[in-house]
Amino acid sequence: MLQKLIVIIDGCVCQFTAKVLSCKEASLKTVINGKKELLNGFEVILDDTILFPEGGGQPCDRGFLGSVPVVQVSQHGTDAVHFVTEPLVEGETVRQMLDWDRRLDHMQQHSGQHLVTAIAELEFGYPTTSWWLGEEVSYIELDTPTIKQEEITNIEQIVNDKIRASLPVDMQVFGEVSLIPETVRTRGLPDGHKGPVRVVTIQGVDSNMCCGTHVSNLCQLQVIKLLHAEKGKKNKTNLHFLVGGRVLKHLAGCLEREQKFTALLK
Repeated sequence: MLQKLIVIIDGCVCQFTAKVLSCKEASLKTVINGKKELLNGFEVILDDTILFPEGGGQPCDRGFLGSVPVVQVSQHGTDAVHFVTEPLVEGETVRQMLDWDRRLDHMQQHSGQHLVTAIAELEFGYPTTSWWLGEEVSYIELDTPTIKQEEITNIEQIVNDKIRASLPVDMQVFGEVSLIPETVRTRGLPDGHKGPVRVVTIQGVDSNMCCGTHVSNLCQLQVIKLLHAEKGKKNKTNLHFLVGGRVLKHLAGCLEREQKFTALLK
């Protein structure tokens, strides 16, 4: 886990001033307009950060360091490394500004994943072996060769009941793994992990080791829609889902298509 804990402790901090510890020339392999390119720029390490680095199935945050856009944030050891295309001055302070829309979306999808994962295992004994936070649709890999439609419907009903119940979501940081209660769920820590470990708890439902960004209450998820299941790798099942703003966007798209088809038939 990162030693810099602002992003880990409070996922709702949108602006923060930090000191530039280092700024070194670097290059980044990226995709621009569908083409792979090598982008030249600088890797910046700050004395603290509100920008989450890519990891644990969650993409990185976007934002600005002063007026300079942050292209990517990655984790190197216990440091968050910000890739930018313009240099910053070492020793000076810089104002961080977070892309809140992207952060909120990732918080909704990630906390939603925790909730669906917990209910799928509690109700039907289907543990989650991995998950993917996509740009439009995400999925959970369940350790079962099949899942019935009535089971999907049941899971969807229960998770939305939990959202309407406005259950709190708590974060607790432990200094070392040995201090974490045995009831906390985990798929294991990365090789060579050092430093504190954070546990995310949905009150009365689930406790799980996780370094990602999360909502503070399930009501902030708004709604979860389970779209469909498909056969995954190694005799597993991928359950595709949307949370919060993505559900509204998906519904708006469906209504727009329906209106266009209706107009064609008139």
